[in-house]
Amino acid sequence: MSDPGGRAPDILIRGGTLVDAAGARPGDVMIVGERIAGVGAGLPDEGADVVDASGALVVPGGIDVHTHFDLPVGGVRSADDFETGTMAAACGGTTCVVDFAGAGRESPEEALAEWHAKASHRAVVDYAFHVTLTAVPEEDDRAQEMFRWLLGQGVSSVKLYMAYPDRLMVDDATLARALATGAATGVLVCVHAEDGMAVERAVAETFRDGRTDPLTHARVRPPEVEAEAVRRAGDLARAARAPIHIVHLSSAAGLEAVRAARSRGARIFVETCPQYLWLTEDRLAGPAETTQNFVCAPPLRTEQDTRALWDGLADGSIDLVATDHCPFTTADRREGVRGGGWSNFTEIPGGLPGVETRLGLIYQGVRDGRYSAERWVELCAGAPARVFGLSRSKGQLREGFDADVVVFDPEAHRSLDAGHLHMATDHSPYAGMDVTGWPALTFARGRLVAKGGDPADAEGGWGRFVPRSARQSG
Repeated sequence: MSDPGGRAPDILIRGGTLVDAAGARPGDVMIVGERIAGVGAGLPDEGADVVDASGALVVPGGIDVHTHFDLPVGGVRSADDFETGTMAAACGGTTCVVDFAGAGRESPEEALAEWHAKASHRAVVDYAFHVTLTAVPEEDDRAQEMFRWLLGQGVSSVKLYMAYPDRLMVDDATLARALATGAATGVLVCVHAEDGMAVERAVAETFRDGRTDPLTHARVRPPEVEAEAVRRAGDLARAARAPIHIVHLSSAAGLEAVRAARSRGARIFVETCPQYLWLTEDRLAGPAETTQNFVCAPPLRTEQDTRALWDGLADGSIDLVATDHCPFTTADRREGVRGGGWSNFTEIPGGLPGVETRLGLIYQGVRDGRYSAERWVELCAGAPARVFGLSRSKGQLREGFDADVVVFDPEAHRSLDAGHLHMATDHSPYAGMDVTGWPALTFARGRLVAKGGDPADAEGGWGRFVPRSARQSG
């Protein structure tokens, strides 16, 4: 896809069904350099390389707003770095990720410097950052100075935890301060919504009873602790007159708490993840040697919860789908977060792979008649761009936008076994599962980075940092 004598040739994607916020319609997309130069029917090729998209869906590149690349967790690190993780993303049709900078109590300045060093010259697709906060200055002017500094760095969202009291959890006063500061500055506050103290009490009780297996991990984090945290977060956001984003919603109870908070006037955005739609807690029942690979927080739930979340995607209660991509190798899980092996479920580094499989898994909702192709694109590209300040250049097929374009074959079959995927882990939570519908071609800013679900003209360093603006309306 490159011209040895100059810039890459123009590309005309012809004859597909274009799908984005403008609807589903037949048409063509012209790519010139790194931008979309034209969208419409019957575009002339004008010497461009022509891609025949007959029978395919032509959609904006996916945007995954929840990844954890190269994340230190105690004595281990998440398996994918920015090169392998974004390569896998490209193979699955995702052309932009928003990763969480910060792993503990470092300052925002330290966190951003570290994460830029990790991503620069390594990312295959474009990337942006949220910043994880464990403290917010008590003085309003200092808090606003911090948030405005972040905006100046192109970071328009922060994350706070209501869980993990030994490492990350903030109290309600800190969360309220963050929300008030977000309302004043335009920075969106994201929240991990689990009642951390309730979980800690339950963990202590199970340890006294000698229950330390992975299934108990789910039992000490029941849906009620998610719902209670959502209720509190929603009330704090309403009081601050601030929007709030709930990450990785996992349960029917949590979704009902979201709806209730909205009915009281809270402005809540919500994501869920494929694992909470496709996997259930029975994956945690059995020998720890295998079930440890399904430990994540919030934990996997019941079939009733998965049905409720699918319904939430269809009726608009859930705004978008992200992945919380944070895989660990089997060996690292066995080693434990402190590096000395694990003796109970709290020692297992939690998180699942997913950045490569999201578009294909969520497309199954279209095949099953749960929602339209337009809704699928909204969940995976349009809403992530709009909520997280990327909608001026990404998330739609529009002239002048970045040429992040996926030619998606709705009839392609793909095994989700680890050997057919590119994420840097030795297992797949979807092993034994096949999906119908997979990206045939992925263009990232005009460059063909994946073909047939495998790397193509992909190169670490092609991806750029994308400064984000304050959230757009909608």
